[in-house]
Amino acid sequence: MMEDMTRALPQREPLPGLPPRVTIYEVGARDGLQNEKSVVPAQVKAEFITRLLAAGLETVETTSFVSPKWVPQLADASDLLSELGEAGKGPRRPVLVPNERGLDRAMESGVDAVAIFGSATETFAQKNLGRSLAESVEMFRPVVRRSREAGMWVRAYVSMCFGDPWEGPVPVTRVADACVSLMELGCDQLSLGDTIGTGTPGHVEALLAELDRRGLGTDRIGVHFHDTYGQALSNTLTALRAGVSVVDASTGGLGGCPYAKSATGNLATEDLVWMLDGAGVETGVDLDVLVATSTWMAEQLGRPSPSRVVKALAGA
Repeated sequence: MMEDMTRALPQREPLPGLPPRVTIYEVGARDGLQNEKSVVPAQVKAEFITRLLAAGLETVETTSFVSPKWVPQLADASDLLSELGEAGKGPRRPVLVPNERGLDRAMESGVDAVAIFGSATETFAQKNLGRSLAESVEMFRPVVRRSREAGMWVRAYVSMCFGDPWEGPVPVTRVADACVSLMELGCDQLSLGDTIGTGTPGHVEALLAELDRRGLGTDRIGVHFHDTYGQALSNTLTALRAGVSVVDASTGGLGGCPYAKSATGNLATEDLVWMLDGAGVETGVDLDVLVATSTWMAEQLGRPSPSRVVKALAGA
């Protein structure tokens, strides 16, 4: 009979050139669930977020105050925050707001941090926001101004930074233009989105270098990679070596891109933690608790987690 095997752990071998600690910006509860066809009850979402916090994830994006018409899954934003109570508030519990109406609703719920969602391309701006890049910046201007006046922390997402399904390759300089225009509104942090997962390490390095030339250093930047073509971890490692220390990830690899049929979703938080643990980088995350959380959420959704680490450790 085979002897019991020791639970697999990454062997820690510090990797030079990486930050000593990485902040994981958890997007599973919002970005990960927003495209689910079946509505997940607010109570289940609240339990999911509570478990994420218990696993040691300090920054968790909870929901979005978008129109229920466009994203029915997030129609319960106010109810969810009410369910969470104090656990859903603070500068580490951001919510997405698309416009001033969304900001009004967020403020009524007592949030302390918000995120706006821009684009690096005209086509996606029109399809996602119904307006041009310039018009979208003007739409966000009062959102950021009012948020800052209220003492809120503000993040700016920029999508299509590494390719667009309609326009194809997006020049690095054009991406930088879009990033600068949003950050000049007064945002605290910028998240670079590889919306369809086509980015590669050299591309990541080039964009970060261009942003640095524009005065946007890595201390104000987070990265948001999708794993559509299996590049999310390699792109993340490249960004970390360039000085980035904030990485967006989704527990269980939840989420995906509706613009790419082969999209496999966001970078799985467990896969990221495994890599960082092995490299000697602190995250504050308990991998066992996180895997248990993913397994539980997969049961709620009725399908296995796509995370390779979850599959390996939980036998999913």
